[in-house]
Amino acid sequence: MAIAVVQLGSKRIRGEGPRLGTVRRPPRGVPKRDFAKRDYYDVWLPQLAPSAGLVKRALSATGDRQWQAFVKAYRKEMSDKERSRLLDLLAALSKTSAFSVGCYCDDEARCHRSVLRDLLRERGAKLR
Repeated sequence: MAIAVVQLGSKRIRGEGPRLGTVRRPPRGVPKRDFAKRDYYDVWLPQLAPSAGLVKRALSATGDRQWQAFVKAYRKEMSDKERSRLLDLLAALSKTSAFSVGCYCDDEARCHRSVLRDLLRERGAKLR
């Protein structure tokens, strides 16, 4: 049992379990009934997505300095009590359940899911 960090829309990993979409918006042009069927997500969890302003910053980050500024700001958002508790819950569930979290971005290294992976690891989550 563990958390897989995935690109939403990619083929599911064997034994992955339910997918949690940690994105601000549902996939464009995809009917809600097809989200899971098309390997986007089973449950939408926008509470773990960066704010709209931070998404813009991440998408426009061209250098390491800008990316690190995004990472710092996203970590600050995730330190909010409710979001922090949600991260704690996912970390605890990872020890007894298989599931995944993800985003649409092609490059995990320049996606909030890389930071989300670190935040979960710091809480003792079991990761794939």
